[in-house]
Amino acid sequence: MGATELAGAAESLLLAQARLVAAALPAMRERGWGRILAIGSSGVTAPLPGLALSNAGRAALAGYLKTLAAETAADGVTVNLLLPGRIATDRVARLDAAKAEREGRTAEEVAAASRATIPAGRYGTTEEFGAVAAFLCGAPASYLTGTAVRCDGGLVRSL
Repeated sequence: MGATELAGAAESLLLAQARLVAAALPAMRERGWGRILAIGSSGVTAPLPGLALSNAGRAALAGYLKTLAAETAADGVTVNLLLPGRIATDRVARLDAAKAEREGRTAEEVAAASRATIPAGRYGTTEEFGAVAAFLCGAPASYLTGTAVRCDGGLVRSL
């Protein structure tokens, strides 16, 4: 991993989101209400092996959002980070298939092994993930800011 690769990760995982926030935040503050919700990865709280660039970029995003939350809470703007675990999406299916190909197993064998590591015993659904996101963006979550919420079926064992 060189400086160029690290800069690319920072651009896509931190700076692009910071620019979006900078564009939207003034209007949120003016209204006295707003929701900033970024989607991260479970690698924020438990770095994933072999994903140094992703881990670094997402950790930087988490630090930025935590700081921003403290700076915007009095203006009625909440800032949170949603951390998905294994959600049943086309991307996860492709990752399972690629791992199966590398290891000479079937995609179902890989998926079953992955599900076995999740206390819930299954992948999450997009509907479940969406419901958590919708809650974080709604009025009932007005006192919830500066936090990283895991939607991972208990996968990450850290506190």
